[in-house]
Amino acid sequence: MASKAFRFTKGLVGGCVLLLAATLGVAVLTSCGAPEFTYVADSSQNTYFKVPHSWHQISAPDLAAALRAIGESGSGAWSSAYDAASAPAATHFLIRDAPKPFVFAEVGQLTQSASNSLSYNGLEDSFLPVTPTARTNAAQSGFPLTGFRLISEETVTPGQGVHGVQEVYQYTFPDGVAETFNQVALTNADQTIVYLLIVHCTSSCYSQNQTNIDAVASSFTVRSP
Repeated sequence: MASKAFRFTKGLVGGCVLLLAATLGVAVLTSCGAPEFTYVADSSQNTYFKVPHSWHQISAPDLAAALRAIGESGSGAWSSAYDAASAPAATHFLIRDAPKPFVFAEVGQLTQSASNSLSYNGLEDSFLPVTPTARTNAAQSGFPLTGFRLISEETVTPGQGVHGVQEVYQYTFPDGVAETFNQVALTNADQTIVYLLIVHCTSSCYSQNQTNIDAVASSFTVRSP
């Protein structure tokens, strides 16, 4: 699941040359001191986002192991994760009480049946149950998180047929710790691919780091082939 290269045909950022690490799919700014952001991209999926330069990339094997721990194959076309913690760990994607913001992005190919049935509700529930029906079904199945609160929600239509939803919501874990999630879920024009980005941490952490979290979420860009 290593990130693939993304190549800009041109680009100067604040007078600094934008160089891309072709083997890692990340960008760094040189010649102008410390870069502000790392750019993470996959040209084959026409998808990219940025994270503060101080955030740390989670290795592909560690991320795959974390996904397997929750029963996910991690077999999407592409995935990447970054952790703002000083001691980054793939498990921060899953556990409650993430000490700093953690971002996960994935691109997945839909089966024909999933493509035919995909709706905005399905995109909302891409990661955790958000819609009332999904939350009711999850609770009946023993879903342990409670205290759901929808903070914001908006339809996203960036163009080229790409469409989806961005939502910010909160869940409380059994020990009383509240976690806030900023989720962007998109699909292409013919609904054959889902593009997902999630940034989360404890609600107190989220408030303290909202500027950076908003920057990451708003940078998530998909260009439909």
